[in-house]
Order: sequence, then structure tokens, then C-alpha cells
Amino acid sequence: MKIVTWNINGVRARIGNLTHWLTESAPDIACLQEIKTVDEQFPRAEIEALGYNVEIYGQKGFNGVAILSKLRFDEVIRGLPGDDADDQARFIEGVFSTDKGALRVASLYLPNGNPIDDEKKKFSYKLSWMARLERWAEERLVLEEALVLAGDYNVIPEPIDAKFPENWLGDALFQPQTRQAFRRLKNLGFTEAVRAVSDSRDIFTFWDYQAGAWQKNNGIRIDHLLLSPEAANRFSSASIEKHVRAWEKPSDHVPVAIELGFAPI
Repeated sequence: MKIVTWNINGVRARIGNLTHWLTESAPDIACLQEIKTVDEQFPRAEIEALGYNVEIYGQKGFNGVAILSKLRFDEVIRGLPGDDADDQARFIEGVFSTDKGALRVASLYLPNGNPIDDEKKKFSYKLSWMARLERWAEERLVLEEALVLAGDYNVIPEPIDAKFPENWLGDALFQPQTRQAFRRLKNLGFTEAVRAVSDSRDIFTFWDYQAGAWQKNNGIRIDHLLLSPEAANRFSSASIEKHVRAWEKPSDHVPVAIELGFAPI
């Protein structure tokens, strides 16, 4: 079973790229972030025509997440628990039946957090959101199900995950507190899929639109898939579909894919 995460950076603006990619890559489950649209305006028909079930947690103009699945949804949960006042659409969770039992997949879009010293407290919101995610994940792990946390984490985990790490020292994505929060999450028992198969440098998932970053391969790795022990036991491969960044009107992120040994029932 192929599960992919992709920050699409505006689903309506890139519906042509999305449908082309779904046909080419043929994921069983695709987790999208930053769809930037309300549920009613999501281009559902074009995606359903390709054989996908669609569940959305949208927001006007920014944020928004979705899960597209060839498998039928058994359950859908929208929103990360822990803060009733948080109205940002950043988290959607789907549960599916497989030949090996329940598979739980979350599509998540962590806050950027910049600028760090902003009066609107964007960085503190980022850290509090990550703490909520950690608490939620700890509770989910008790279920001992196959669990995949897929998304744009807005976290550069290590210096090797940036072409020029020194350029990110003042950025929320690379702050010690951010990286520590990511490590705490992983240390609950998750396997970080890409780093489980490669410790190479220059493995990136995001290239800015500015200053020729794509052409210079000046990228960072901020899109991750974390696997619970039950998912990691069925894990066979991870890959980054880098070529998508060279398409016309691309997202600044590319899809990150994993293969798990599950089959739908």
C-alpha cells in the first residue's frame, strides 16, 4: 500500500497537477496540506472521478488538509484535540480496514511559527500545537494500531536536512525548541520513514520560489512520515517524488511516499 504526503499549496490552483500526479503516482492514500479552500469549493468531482474517496477539513484562503483514499473511510476525525479555541484547519485523521487490521492515517500541517518574536505569538502557537500533537500521539499509540502521521511538519530535524543550515538559524523551522519537540514526538516510538532508509545529504522536500532555489537545489526537508511500531513492521520503502517540482505551476513542496505491507479488504 502506497501512502503519500504532499503540501499542494493551493488545490484549486494546482488541480491539473494533482490529477496528473494521482494518475501517474497512483497512491492508495494521499494526504494533502495547505489546500487553501473551504470544503464546498474543493474540486471533489475531479478527484472522485479517479476512484478516490475524499475527506476534507478546509479553511478559506490558507491552511486546510485533506485525505484522498482508494479505501473506504471507516472513521474521520477533524481537528487536533487539546485547544477548543484553535480554529485553524491543520489536522484530519482517517481510519481504514486492511487485511492486517486497522490503519490510522493523519494528514497534518504544523504551524510555521515565523517570525519568532512576533507579537501575535506565532512561535509559541507552533510549540503548543506540537505539544498537543505529542499528547494526542501518545494516546493513539496505546491502541497498538498501525498509525501514520503524514504531513508538512515545518521542522528541519537536523543540519543535513538543509542545503545551507546556517541560513536557518533564526528561523522557527530550525530552532532548538522546534527540533526538540520533533524528537520528543519521534521518541514516543515512531520511525521517521525517510531517515530509516537513507542518511544522505541533499534529500529535500521543499524549495522556495525565490532566488532560484530549485535550480540551485537549495532546499530543506520538512515533510515527514512518522510510523508507529505496527506500521513500521510493515514498512518496505520511502521515496521523494522530486520531479514534480519541475512541473509547470508547481507547489514549492513535493510528494513523499512510503510503501507498507497492507492490503484493503
